Amino acid sequence: MATPSRALASPTLKGGPGESASEPQTSRLASVDLLRGTVMIIMALDHTRRFFTGLNFEPEDLAHTWGSLFFTRWITHFCAPVFFLLAGTGAYLMLGRGKSVAEVSRFLWMRGLWLIFLSATVIGYAWTFVFPFVHADVIWALGWCMIAMAAIIRLRLRWIALVGAALILTHNLFDRVPPTAFGNLSGLWMILHRPGPIPIGNHGEFLVAFPLIPWVGVMALGYALGAVLRRQDRRRLLFLTGAALTTAFVILRVFHLYGNSGRDVQAVLGDSAGPWTVQHSLALTVVSFFNTVKFPPSLQFLLMTLGPSLLALAWFDRLQSKRATAGILLVFGRVPLFYYVLHLFFIHTLAVWVALAMHQPAAWLLYGGFMLSPIIPPGYGHGLPFIYAMWMITVLALYFPCRWFMNLKRQHPEYWWLSYL
Repeated sequence: MATPSRALASPTLKGGPGESASEPQTSRLASVDLLRGTVMIIMALDHTRRFFTGLNFEPEDLAHTWGSLFFTRWITHFCAPVFFLLAGTGAYLMLGRGKSVAEVSRFLWMRGLWLIFLSATVIGYAWTFVFPFVHADVIWALGWCMIAMAAIIRLRLRWIALVGAALILTHNLFDRVPPTAFGNLSGLWMILHRPGPIPIGNHGEFLVAFPLIPWVGVMALGYALGAVLRRQDRRRLLFLTGAALTTAFVILRVFHLYGNSGRDVQAVLGDSAGPWTVQHSLALTVVSFFNTVKFPPSLQFLLMTLGPSLLALAWFDRLQSKRATAGILLVFGRVPLFYYVLHLFFIHTLAVWVALAMHQPAAWLLYGGFMLSPIIPPGYGHGLPFIYAMWMITVLALYFPCRWFMNLKRQHPEYWWLSYL
């Protein structure tokens, strides 16, 4: 049985349970942190838009949207796929820092439970300023996928890659299976594959925004990606794979092929995506082409986002991390959960203070905001230039506490609990 240190250098996908690295590596891969930091910054743009917009429709709604609004939303589509991919990659790279598969497995399920707890408490409150507010958001899904990965990583690496690829490639075959087909287990099917509200009692509901399939597949492929990142020819492999995935997206999309079926269900979470069509303007035709299904992420959506992300990872691998821009990205990339929680509280609080200063409705932001209010109050909201300004203020303000926390983690490796933040 090969050791992880051999698997890290091997051109094939090998490795198995119970193995430990014989040559620990303490250095981090800067390219992974650079890509993660980039999407963390981009993510704040979408959340700033959600808190500051006055529009009562989603940017994907072709009947109302326009180019700049749609692409303000579209660029943030890269965030969730990169989160799940690099979560798997980070788990694999722990093997190269002296951890055994058993230790990484234990870390995954413990961190998964921690993320689920945070989603149901601190993060839910940050979104709404209401407690409790429980819904299946991206952090909730990350937590459950990590728990699943705690078991999956005990397989050989080639099987982990095959499981991940199979989940991503085949899950669209079940798009037309309604939750009602499972009777009393309909809620389970929604958690696994179909987004929407699950009734709780007579009046409550549990909103599933991020079904687990195929996100766990993305995380599994990310774990296998870790082996590629330890190879000497990783840049070439990343470039070729990224280019192939991007090309596959274009082919599937142009010819209306498999992987983004127009589901015969009502629009959920503003998801009106389906086959692209020619619109009355070139800009909206381009919008229609890139408007793929995110809930759950279709094959075309994942090809559209993961392909360019791997190309970016190859480019970041060439970038000198000591450059000023790279240094900023590294700060956010090395404290992602700390930044995530902090940015939600900051943006939400900023929205309240801006509304008060501009004599706009503010009380609704204190009692759920857009998460619980189906309609944004009349007189509230701002245009895209103002939203971009608030986004830049948010990123600048959070850079300093994130840099402090990054240095704290680096200077005190004995504080093991910091790895959960």
